[in-house]
Amino acid sequence: MKLKTLSVAAVLALSGLAGSAPAGAAPGTVSGDGGNRIGILQVNGDAHVKEGGLSATWVKESGDVKQITLSGNRIGVLTGDGVAWVKEGGLSATWVKEATDVKQIALSGDRIGVLKDNGEAYVKEGGLSATWVKESDKVKELELSGNRIGVITGDGVAWVKEGGLSASWVRESDNAIAIDLTGNRIGVLVGNGVAWVKEGGLSASWEREADDVIQLELSGNRIGILKDNGEAHVKEGGLSATWVHEYDHAIQIALSGKRIGVLKGDGDARVKEGGLSATWVLEADNVTELALS
Repeated sequence: MKLKTLSVAAVLALSGLAGSAPAGAAPGTVSGDGGNRIGILQVNGDAHVKEGGLSATWVKESGDVKQITLSGNRIGVLTGDGVAWVKEGGLSATWVKEATDVKQIALSGDRIGVLKDNGEAYVKEGGLSATWVKESDKVKELELSGNRIGVITGDGVAWVKEGGLSASWVRESDNAIAIDLTGNRIGVLVGNGVAWVKEGGLSASWEREADDVIQLELSGNRIGILKDNGEAHVKEGGLSATWVHEYDHAIQIALSGKRIGVLKGDGDARVKEGGLSATWVLEADNVTELALS
């Protein structure tokens, strides 16, 4: 989504809120698994990442960026010319060119995924120079989490596989416009704005989480949603836990471990750490995309 679910541009269009995301913003993974990195993409195309506490110093990673994604000690960016780059290690590590003609990049653990302009999805596992494995055709969104891979195909069908890169696909949902994965949870957002989440095996039962949703994010035992009125809500615990209202006038939500991030329509990015009622910290302004590791 990141977004893990919808592009910021799509969220803006659906919500009617003000913002300055580029019209060609790509979907990408914005929620993480409990890391301590925060990434932002700014109006001028600069990508910055910080590591550590919420008040850590920003490091500029790249310019001319249209998507940023984080996972562990890896950072991935998609530049305006459709090239996917990944670095591993410190924030000043060297970039490795991964693929061209790309419209989305995804990271999880030692896996890297790219969605090409022609709808082909590829994933590699291991080092940054590992060999690509073609996963599917006619894909419009690609998601990675642990040993699971999720895609939405052009006909609106959500598929997930578990295990090796050549595992078999399991059909999860029809009429899907977004998919999100974390641990043993799968979330889908369907065309009528309903968010569904399942927990357990690939054939587990779906639970209806919320209506009027334009973004769905998962991390650990937390579920986050962005409603079409700009309200951001998060629940923690089981799938039937109670929603907590986190923010108004949001155009994006991101989750990672005990962190929650929101991006406002005016470009302010805020992150909180701890409980669902923790205090917000202003991270940056002029932001068009927020990502957590």
